Amino acid sequence: MRQQVRFLLGQELRELDRVDPTMTVLDWLRLVEWRTGTKEGCNEGDCGACTVAIGRLRDGRIRYRAVNACIRFVGQLDGCQLLTVEDLGGPDGSPHPVQRALVECHGAQCGFCTPGFVMSLFALYENAARPERSDTALSPGQVDDALAGNLCRCTGYAPIVAAAHRMLELSRGEPDRLAAARPDTVARLEQLTDETTVTVGEGGGRWFYAPASADALAELLLEHSDARIVAGATDVGLWVTKDLRVLDRVVDIGRVRDLQRIDDLGDALAIGAGVTYAEAMPVLAKLYPDLGEVFRRLGGEQVRNVGTIGGNIANGSPIGDSPPMLIALGARLVLRRGRERRELPLEDFFIDYGKQDRRPSEFVETVVLPKPAPNLRFHAYKISKRFDQDISAVLGAFSLTLENGGITAARIAFGGMAATPRRALEAEAALIGRPWAQATLEAATAAIAKDFTPITDWRASAGYRARVAANLLRRLFIETTDPAAETRLVGDRSLAHV
Repeated sequence: MRQQVRFLLGQELRELDRVDPTMTVLDWLRLVEWRTGTKEGCNEGDCGACTVAIGRLRDGRIRYRAVNACIRFVGQLDGCQLLTVEDLGGPDGSPHPVQRALVECHGAQCGFCTPGFVMSLFALYENAARPERSDTALSPGQVDDALAGNLCRCTGYAPIVAAAHRMLELSRGEPDRLAAARPDTVARLEQLTDETTVTVGEGGGRWFYAPASADALAELLLEHSDARIVAGATDVGLWVTKDLRVLDRVVDIGRVRDLQRIDDLGDALAIGAGVTYAEAMPVLAKLYPDLGEVFRRLGGEQVRNVGTIGGNIANGSPIGDSPPMLIALGARLVLRRGRERRELPLEDFFIDYGKQDRRPSEFVETVVLPKPAPNLRFHAYKISKRFDQDISAVLGAFSLTLENGGITAARIAFGGMAATPRRALEAEAALIGRPWAQATLEAATAAIAKDFTPITDWRASAGYRARVAANLLRRLFIETTDPAAETRLVGDRSLAHV
């Protein structure tokens, strides 16, 4: 056991032996370090004013990710380099290329959100736009995705987007201060990397744990079955900042490399519970493009950089985006308790609202996702009030096997239509063994009304949800029977709200 959280703040080592398990990085920066460049806006991971960059070693290189400091716990920084807007410029006051670009392009108005934009652009600069590449160019989509998690109430987006392109031109000269120090930073982070479980607290029986392996995690949970497991803390963080909950024992899986793998099993992928959306997207989008696109719309980049597929499942929300899609694809779940493992269909994991088939000390270890079978058509549609970065009102996922104009297999799952993500068994029965024709479509849409009795809440009324679910099945019919329709519809975002 190591009783310190160790990380680099800029280039300075921090070793913390007394840590509130749920103290956020934002509060620590502002209240302990007095680094007030990082701002508090929404305090729930939406506005991006608190964005910082966290660097982790990956294959001998530092990979920087933009994250929301307001819902990230300090203990989760172990082994990382934390960069804030104060770290970018030179000791003589010279600005980083990102900062210079924002000044030259007049990318700041009131300035409150600017540090967050700077750090999101810095992460883009470091990853998608490697400065050493003279041919680097950014697409509009890359820039939009990188900045979508940052809000500017002065509506100054155009100059900020211009700055994203300008920063590349400014990067072609001498390396910036951080780049020049990179070899030393890599060496120091390697020294901070170990396989020891971190255990720190603040007294009074409140503790933060960070194991470094799945075996250590399993043993720890046997001892502390009441501990709250966190990965990205994109939901648990809000329990603390908005609900003001006190969590006495927190177990972070961010150091468990065993859970951060995607393994090819031949006919399936084994996705570790700690794999983030950002890591999973390029892999899964090659197999199922719609799955990748829904993940792209899930939160801002700061959320996708830390939120995990396993966490979205274990959370058990009826409006989580990944479970309906994975259920429709026939995914299975591997649960672990100590040395014991059991596997079950993902749909069987969800029992009722807030209740899952997970025993004390048991945790989600792996999601097994089948690869596409011949003649499989998979489509997923996310319906939300705002197209990007919004919680779903309804999410429909459809897997059909079409052979000779008929449906030989069907799996349909919805989120937002019941107390859990759930299959539409009546609709599936109305499809299987029948020709994929208008009459079959009408029978299946009528059957959806037997599958679900949705509720009304502030996201959508029961009537709206019921109508949308039927309309999504109609959209599926159009896209799978009209060769020209699929390209037209996918490119028309307005039709996502049909």
